[in-house]
Amino acid sequence: MKETLITIVMPVFNAEAYLNDCIQSIVDQSYSNWELLVVDDQSTDESLGILEGWSKKDPRIHCFKNKEKGLIHALRLAYSKSKGELITRMDADDLMHKAKLSKMSKALLNKGKGNLAVCGVHYFKEEGPLGEGYKRYASWLNELTIAERNYDEIYKECVIPSPGWMCYRSDFDTIGAFNSSVYPEDYDLAFRFRKGELKVVGVPTKLHLWRDHESRASRNDPNYIDHRFIDLKTDFFLKEDHDPGRTTVLWGAGSKGKAIAQIFIDRGIDFDWITETPKKQGINIYGKVLKGPDYIDFKQIIVAVAGDHHQKDIRKKIGALRAAQAFYFC
Repeated sequence: MKETLITIVMPVFNAEAYLNDCIQSIVDQSYSNWELLVVDDQSTDESLGILEGWSKKDPRIHCFKNKEKGLIHALRLAYSKSKGELITRMDADDLMHKAKLSKMSKALLNKGKGNLAVCGVHYFKEEGPLGEGYKRYASWLNELTIAERNYDEIYKECVIPSPGWMCYRSDFDTIGAFNSSVYPEDYDLAFRFRKGELKVVGVPTKLHLWRDHESRASRNDPNYIDHRFIDLKTDFFLKEDHDPGRTTVLWGAGSKGKAIAQIFIDRGIDFDWITETPKKQGINIYGKVLKGPDYIDFKQIIVAVAGDHHQKDIRKKIGALRAAQAFYFC
C-alpha cells in the first residue's frame, strides 16, 4: 500500500551549524514518502549552499529563496509549493526521531480528517546544562499531549509545539494555513487549531528533539518578546471566550496583570480587578480600584498570577466557587 505524501515545511535563517544534522534526521526517517520544502530566509551564512547541496542529492528536498524577509513569509512560500495530503513543520536547528513521520501519520490516518496529531518533545543542549524552565515546559507539554488535553491550558503557554504537529491539508486550509500575519506564529496557529475544532490525537513518544542554543529565534527575535504573547492571548480571549453577560474578573496586579488590564481598558471591556496582596488592595491603577479576592461572586476569571504554588492555591479557591470559569494566563 502506497504511503501518503507528507509535506514538511521548514524556514531557515543562519542555521549552518545545525542544518546537516537536521536534514540527515529527515532523510533517515523510516517513512519515505515525504517532500521537504525549505525556504532560506535571506541567510548571511552558508545555509543556502548547504540546502542547495542537499536538494541535488535527494529529489525529495526542494530549496527556495525568500524574497520577502520573515519567517511567516518563508512558511507561506514553502506551503504554496506543497503537494502533500498531510502537512507538518520542521525547524532547522532541531532533529527528528527516525520514527516521527511514521508514528504521527499513522495516528492521524487512523483517526481521519478533523484531527491534529501532536507528538511528545524532548529538549537537549550540547553545550552547558539545559535550563530547568525548558525541562518543565517540555514535561508540561508532554503531559497535556498524553492526556490529549492541550487546549485546556492554551492561555498559559503555547500548547502545540511548532514542529510537533501534523494535520490534513484540507483541515489546514480551513483554519487559514499560514495566512495569518500574527506573531508568535506558532501560538497563533495553536489558537486557530482550537478555533477550528481540530481534535488532538496524542502521540506520546518523544519524536521531536528540540535543540536549545544561544542563537535560537525565541531568545533573540523581537517577534517573540513577552508583550506579544499577552496581546495574542487577550485578543483570542475577547474573540472566542469572553462572555459579556458574565462578570469578568482579572486576578493579579503584576506586570502581566497590568498589561491585560490596559488592553481591557483600551478596548472598553468592563472588568473587576482583584489581588491577594494586602498592600495593593485599595490602590487605584489605570482608574480601577484593586479589591481583595473575597468580595465577589466570581464569574469569568483571568488569572495573571505567576508561581506554581500561588496558582495551586487559586485553583482550589476557584474550584470551590459556583459557576466560576477560569483562564490561566501564566
